Amino acid sequence: MPPSVQPRGQQQSAAPPPQHTAPQRPPTQRPAPQRAQQAEPAQRPQPRGPAGTVVEKPRRKRRHRLRNTLLVLLVIVLGLGALTWFWIDSNLTRVEALSGAPNTPGRTYLIVGSDARKSDPDNARTDTIMLLHQPTSGPTALISIPRDSYVEIPGHNPNKINAAYAFGGAPLLVETVEELSGLTIDGYFEVGFQGVASVVDAVGGVELCYDRDVTDKRSKLEWESGCHVVDGKTALAFSRMRYSDPLGDIGRTQRQQQVVSKVTKEAFKPGVVFNPFRLHAVGNAGMDAVKVSEGTSPLGVAQAALAFRSARGDDAVTGTPPIKDMGHRVKGVGSTVLLDPEKIDRFWEKIANGEYEPGTVVGGFG
Repeated sequence: MPPSVQPRGQQQSAAPPPQHTAPQRPPTQRPAPQRAQQAEPAQRPQPRGPAGTVVEKPRRKRRHRLRNTLLVLLVIVLGLGALTWFWIDSNLTRVEALSGAPNTPGRTYLIVGSDARKSDPDNARTDTIMLLHQPTSGPTALISIPRDSYVEIPGHNPNKINAAYAFGGAPLLVETVEELSGLTIDGYFEVGFQGVASVVDAVGGVELCYDRDVTDKRSKLEWESGCHVVDGKTALAFSRMRYSDPLGDIGRTQRQQQVVSKVTKEAFKPGVVFNPFRLHAVGNAGMDAVKVSEGTSPLGVAQAALAFRSARGDDAVTGTPPIKDMGHRVKGVGSTVLLDPEKIDRFWEKIANGEYEPGTVVGGFG
């Protein structure tokens, strides 16, 4: 049959071009999201020796050896420290001294220098009397009380203060100083200068300074003005000399303070403290030189020594109580040092409260 003819005016719609559709694939199942895991650091393979044994690196082996060595040294030091503590504690010479009076603020020590001659070993004399006070605030004070100070002695008539030691030993001297100063003594230290000479030799000598030439027949001190490293024999003569000193007993006290200070400084140096052989030698000499009050531990000795060192520093308050007359004569007693009655109470009050400026030199005739 002939093809059909479309009516005129109507255009035959063109057939849409064939669409080429890609064949549909089944939907892909995506795996459920998982939490990210931290990647473990890669471990470097250990070097292996014969038969597969692991070989440590030299650096690690050195660290292990160093750590083990330090541990051994620590154990040795702690062991020596413990042995030294018990050795000192068992060898300290302790004496009855403290009065048991109610405590006063701060810490107060009484340091006495005694000097027994070989010709009369039982007649020790308190040539030096020093009161060391650490207030709750303010500078440390080291006050030298002249041995001839005319004071009240409990249970006795007024006399020179060193007579208290002759009358009743350390307990009466402590009580006398407490009545004079109003401060309760927390620790008593008696230093024998014969023993200090041995300590000087044990530490290898100390440097002492004095700005005068001296030829003193009584003490046998030969001294050229200046500073010199001396042995124990010379240090003892340096401590005893007073007749060639224009300040007499006060000058001697100042030099004795210098000796004790220098010995303390040398004895606490690391070369002594951490050397068992030197520490033992110095400790043995020190045990013979020092007596302490009952209840004093090795720690208490160390604390007092450090306090004494600070009292010799530039910021400490040093000097004597106020003095009115260096040649005050009393019938039956002789020549004494008269402390100024108008200033003495206020002086001790300022010492107790730490009111003086650091580095102040107090007392005397000021």
